Amino acid sequence: MNHKKTITKRLFVYIFGLFALSLGVSLSIQAGLGVSPVSSLAYAFSLTAGLSIGITTVLANVLFIICQAIINKHVEVKEFFLQLLIAFLFGFFMDATLFLAQLLPTPGTLIVRCLYLVISLFVASFGVLHYFSAKLPLMPYDALTYAVSERFKLKFGKAKITGDFINVSVAGAVCLLFIHSFGSIGIGTIIAAYFIGKIAGWMMVHYQQPLQQRIFQTQNQTSSSKIRKSEESLVR
Repeated sequence: MNHKKTITKRLFVYIFGLFALSLGVSLSIQAGLGVSPVSSLAYAFSLTAGLSIGITTVLANVLFIICQAIINKHVEVKEFFLQLLIAFLFGFFMDATLFLAQLLPTPGTLIVRCLYLVISLFVASFGVLHYFSAKLPLMPYDALTYAVSERFKLKFGKAKITGDFINVSVAGAVCLLFIHSFGSIGIGTIIAAYFIGKIAGWMMVHYQQPLQQRIFQTQNQTSSSKIRKSEESLVR
């Protein structure tokens, strides 16, 4: 019974984290200053193809899964379908949260747009806190970063920076080619790339341990501390 209760809590926290993360991205879209690297390619596809951000999020994540298979030189069917399921869930949340974000007043001044961007950073970081704390499978983008890290013997932080740079570069190229502007790329992209990791890291230091104590009631304080330190490295 306790095990089932823990699994239920982990799923709830994980799904809530994905929802909050998607809401943060949607708020950054509303700000119109550029979206975070993780969603830059999906938003570029949305702008150029006229598809919803949810559909293009799924398509972008399928591309990330394919890249993992190429780097790892093999495909685990179970992992493939699990990541695909996560991609569909996140894509659904992207459409839902963008709909909610568009119900808010359209930012008409640079100050309001910056305010939306700042709020999006904290909301997305709050989502990262819950998403990682649940200790369930990573989204395809993060799993691809791990694959790059292991394949090329890079520290996770360097692999993350490399992956973000490539993703943003491809997104910018797609926008320039089809709509003759940077589209999904802007100053907000650079700000999000730097500050989401910093803010999420700060939240993990202060809030992850009590959150995981509520999720994993059988874990002792020592194991929780080790988990907190390992998760901090994911967002550096």
